[in-house]
Amino acid sequence: MADDLLSGGEPADYDAASIEVLEGLEPVRKRPGMYIGGTDERALHHLVAEVLDNSMDEAVAGHANRIEVELHADHSCSVRDNGRGIPIDPHPKFPGKSALEVILCTLHAGGKFSGKSYETSGGLHGVGISVVNALSDRVRVEVARNKELFAQDFARGLPQGPVGPAGAAPNRRGTTVTFHPDAEIFGSLKLKPARLLKMVRSKAYLFSGVEIRWKSAIDDGETPQEATFHFPGGLADYLKETLGNSVTYAEKPFAGKVSFKEKFNAPGNVEWAINWTPSRDGFIQSYCNTVPTPEGGTHEQGFWNAILKGIRAYGELVNNRKAKDITREDLMAGGCALVSCFIREPEFVGQTKDRLATSEAQKLIEGAVRDHFDNWLAADTKAAGAILDYLVLRAEERQRRRAEKETQRKSATKRLRLPGKLVDCTSQAKEGTELFIVEGDSAGGSAKMARDRKTQALLPLRGKILNVLGAASSKLGSNAEINDLTQALGVGLGTKFNVEDLRYDRIIIMTDADVDGAHIASLLMTFFFTQTRPMIDTGHLYLACPPLYRLTQGARRVYAQDEDEKERLMQTGLGGKGRIEVSRFKGLGEMDAKDLKETTMDPASRKLIRVSIDEDEPGETGDLVERLMGKKPELRFQYISENARFVEELDV
Repeated sequence: MADDLLSGGEPADYDAASIEVLEGLEPVRKRPGMYIGGTDERALHHLVAEVLDNSMDEAVAGHANRIEVELHADHSCSVRDNGRGIPIDPHPKFPGKSALEVILCTLHAGGKFSGKSYETSGGLHGVGISVVNALSDRVRVEVARNKELFAQDFARGLPQGPVGPAGAAPNRRGTTVTFHPDAEIFGSLKLKPARLLKMVRSKAYLFSGVEIRWKSAIDDGETPQEATFHFPGGLADYLKETLGNSVTYAEKPFAGKVSFKEKFNAPGNVEWAINWTPSRDGFIQSYCNTVPTPEGGTHEQGFWNAILKGIRAYGELVNNRKAKDITREDLMAGGCALVSCFIREPEFVGQTKDRLATSEAQKLIEGAVRDHFDNWLAADTKAAGAILDYLVLRAEERQRRRAEKETQRKSATKRLRLPGKLVDCTSQAKEGTELFIVEGDSAGGSAKMARDRKTQALLPLRGKILNVLGAASSKLGSNAEINDLTQALGVGLGTKFNVEDLRYDRIIIMTDADVDGAHIASLLMTFFFTQTRPMIDTGHLYLACPPLYRLTQGARRVYAQDEDEKERLMQTGLGGKGRIEVSRFKGLGEMDAKDLKETTMDPASRKLIRVSIDEDEPGETGDLVERLMGKKPELRFQYISENARFVEELDV
């Protein structure tokens, strides 16, 4: 071993040649998760969204009014618009390349940075179409400009020749992108007609000025192979279709569209539609520049602020004193809402744009919606009264259940007299409380010192819990770990589970960052998925993200989640003095209270992953759980065989 190390303690073969430089689109193929969130089915269909978003940007900018999306028999996909067409003249900075080639083959190249070509757009970073190019085994781009057709072919991000003439196009204009996802990246996954049709339909609702034509050569038995979507009523039409025959408190929804220029002299607009119903759970679907934002963001916050302030003000106007107790939680209980905004240079969280972070959007949307909501309530007093009465009842029910929960918390704690088990928090209210499920008493010891006693509770587990998939109900009822867990949560299982009975706001699985820890976490998630599914659907389940490394340089202490982050920090330095010392955490039990608090438990500095189920394909999640955790080992073996090539590094 000594022969392999230099005097400084570093491996002898670690030199300048060890530093890998990824050029062009290589980083995308090396780490696709950084650009499209993974290599699963959701990521695969996100490729189509990236191309479709470009065509939608052309339509919103007023340069196109028709988009065609076609799924071919070989599972390749074409998106065609009648917009201006991607420029094909030489790029000023790269004289030997056309603008088309630069856009397709260069990260952060696009026409949406300055705001001159597009006032608002879903594309921002100039990486969408180049990522699609990098992750496809073949791409063909056709551009019709000035009655001529030009084309260029690509393979895995590399041009197969220069852009060149491809014939006359007297009655055609715009861009057509045809791509085939690369099996080296996505394995056996294929684009699905049903999922693509849902995407196409939602895009058509978001901009009333566009017609989207759908065509599929693949017949799945349920998805139409041809369809045309054009919705002059926009989101109001969308909400009407979504609610179907559900009874609503207002005969017509509160819906509208307002330009920000009217009140704020700012570019962009907001469109919305909302109604309340006792027939189903509430929901909100939000979009920014036609891009879905399933995790919400500042535009949703601004919308709910306007609705909440408006309903409270109306309650005060009609002398209903209980209206002041209504909260956003009550609004969302039966409130079915759609919100779509268009703003200049929005800031999203991540390349997949799941959450909007633009702070200005909150003020713009709240201001635009609030006046219209006040006017709507005043104009339709019958609907306003029915909605107010419903929301007041929801608020009273919520307050009653909270009072019951405070009593149940005390009684549940008394029942749990198990030594070394539940360490409860002192808060009597559910809001803001967290239960950390940790493995072993050693981890529980550090966590007990690191926690916030008021809001954070701990439940240490003895090893791995029962794999509940396929287990008999009698076995579940007699399992000590599961009994402790359900008592701590205050819930029943299966059909007896009621999400309102949860004694904590967040349930956080906190296991070691190794194979055993991952196995325990997967067993727990299987338990929650099969027995307490609504807890996941309503956003109560999370995974903690403990780091693997602690790097110390003098008084400076920094943490790294994985090997890549550690190497990057080692190269860039920590800003301290002296040699960097690296400590690897083999488990949570090895972390002192300060480490654990800073990295994993303190809400101000920790990282959490919310466990969620893909709304577009909920059945896919169930199938995957059954394959990986069920009783049939041959299904597990098949999945491992199909996906083993995606594994780059194992931490055993």
